[in-house]
Amino acid sequence: MVLNVHSLPRAILHVDADAFFASVEQATNPELRGKPVVVGRERGIVTAVSYEGKALGIKRGMTIAEVKRRFPQAVILDSDYEKYSLFSLRMFDILREFTPDVEEYSIDEAFADLTGLRRLYRCGYEGIALAIKERIKKELGLTVSLGISLTKVLAKIASSWQKPDGLTVIPGREIHHYLSKLPVSEVWGIGPKTSALCEKLNLKTALDLALKTEDFIKKYFDKRIHEIWFELRGIPVYPVDPTPKSSYKSISKALSFTPTSNRDFLLSQIAFNLELACFKARAYGLRAKRVILGLKDEDFNFLSEEIELPQESAYPLEVLPHLREAFSRLYREGKLYRQVVVVLSGLTSNQVKQRSLFEDTIRSEKIEKLYQGIDYLSGRYGRTIVSTATSLFVVKEKPLKRKDSLRIPFLPLRLS
Repeated sequence: MVLNVHSLPRAILHVDADAFFASVEQATNPELRGKPVVVGRERGIVTAVSYEGKALGIKRGMTIAEVKRRFPQAVILDSDYEKYSLFSLRMFDILREFTPDVEEYSIDEAFADLTGLRRLYRCGYEGIALAIKERIKKELGLTVSLGISLTKVLAKIASSWQKPDGLTVIPGREIHHYLSKLPVSEVWGIGPKTSALCEKLNLKTALDLALKTEDFIKKYFDKRIHEIWFELRGIPVYPVDPTPKSSYKSISKALSFTPTSNRDFLLSQIAFNLELACFKARAYGLRAKRVILGLKDEDFNFLSEEIELPQESAYPLEVLPHLREAFSRLYREGKLYRQVVVVLSGLTSNQVKQRSLFEDTIRSEKIEKLYQGIDYLSGRYGRTIVSTATSLFVVKEKPLKRKDSLRIPFLPLRLS
């Protein structure tokens, strides 16, 4: 029954942040720690829930109305994806301080190849994983569940074995013990249709699948399940891909609202969307060569204008004046608009930025330092802690939520 006689000829680590969105909210607001936190108010559906909330019976996919009715003690928050992205990037950076082979699988998950690092760190793979866990907890205030095994599929199985804040190691000679307790439907990469086929073939556990011959697998399943079969047996097929997931053709932010012709309100929404787009660009070390402004009217007609920026930028103070001019050209007095769209395009890395001969270098450096401070505050206290004064009209139309109570506007200062 033993599937692999080796212990850990390769050591693949899977990192899974526990209740990531809710945990980030608790990490940035100490008052939320120990409380049932629910994220997703703006969508009307629970997208994330803290373990305190899970203990009460709150689940992802529930409507916010149901949560309010059944769990009045729950703290319900809007999603803040820019803040989550910032925490995600820092978590990946911590991993890369231990090994260069890190694959960003999703915003809250990553794979890392630890093979051969025991001599460097003078400890076993479990010790390296514990050090990673401690760094993430100390620097980000987050707990993660870790799994180590010979392949990515087995490492992902291991990380889900003890949640939250767990660490499980599955060496080759113990693979069968874990697979015998795992329903085949819970194997990473096996969906409902394949699960139904496995049921017809009397394959109930992951071990049942792994013990079948290769000829059997080829007869009844496609190439993808054949690859998973190898991985379940401790034979690596899927390499850890260390290519950073930081390449974007464009970054867009759109916001719909009740149709309005209020010029100040529309400008406020444009500024707010620009802040969100620029924040994401800076988080990934990108600058935009062009920006697109779009307006959708009450009849769903869409008008847009593309602006070539005089210099690459990811700073609202530099981009917003150009959007104001474009808005003046697109806007029609008395016309009702239901959506604004801001798109950053022509994205390039900060590392290859070339300054224009006509650029005010001193002013640009001051703006860069200003946003370094803003990004620090946003990462620590939430993305809306500091905003341009233009975007504050959003607050007038929509009552302040608790997390916005510290929102601090800043005016375009004289930086020359």
